[in-house]
Amino acid sequence: MPRTRTYVAGTLWPDVTAPRANANLRSSLWRATRTGHQVIDASTQELAIAKHIAVDIHAAATRAHRLLDMSRPCDDILTTETRADLSSDLLPEWSENEWVLVEQEQYHELRLYALEAMTERLTAAGRHGEAVASGLAAVRAEPLRESAHRVLITAHLAAGNRGAALRQFEQCRRVLLDELGLEPSQALRSLVPSQPSQPSAPEGAAPPAQPRVVVRRPANDVLVEGAGGR
Repeated sequence: MPRTRTYVAGTLWPDVTAPRANANLRSSLWRATRTGHQVIDASTQELAIAKHIAVDIHAAATRAHRLLDMSRPCDDILTTETRADLSSDLLPEWSENEWVLVEQEQYHELRLYALEAMTERLTAAGRHGEAVASGLAAVRAEPLRESAHRVLITAHLAAGNRGAALRQFEQCRRVLLDELGLEPSQALRSLVPSQPSQPSAPEGAAPPAQPRVVVRRPANDVLVEGAGGR
């Protein structure tokens, strides 16, 4: 087997011997050719997915970069399909393969930024329900990511849901405290409506009068009037 294919086999099956890895690769290529479609372009020097095959990760990454380019309109990709594609990581079951870790981390960061940008675009377009859904997808992907909480809180506020915004802020605060021992940044705190406070009495005003109560003493059944207690 040419050296290129041997390298590919050893990369895909690092925990087995080279002959076993090569056998696995031959078997996989054989099964691919029996689908009735050309899905692999193979030569003595190279193995590649056929050019006419659409790869979902490539399409998702292209849409992510479009979302991040604020100079370009992209209403056509502000869809449920885009949100679903950006809600999944790259090859999540391959986390033990070192060669894919860099690619996984790179796409993970890309999709998080894209989900946040999608949330902001949907909020600006007044599509608040979809904006909240995109923001929630970003928070689920990275609960410690303050910027994800920020765009979600902003979407809630744009929809007029101050209670939902406050609950999201409290969730962010608890997570940051529990996991990192940190408080939310001032930028995030400034988004949240402040708690209503009790109005203070004007300076020099007399304290409010204590309500008068009637106490019945069971022993002699005599009614006694008093001010605020026994």
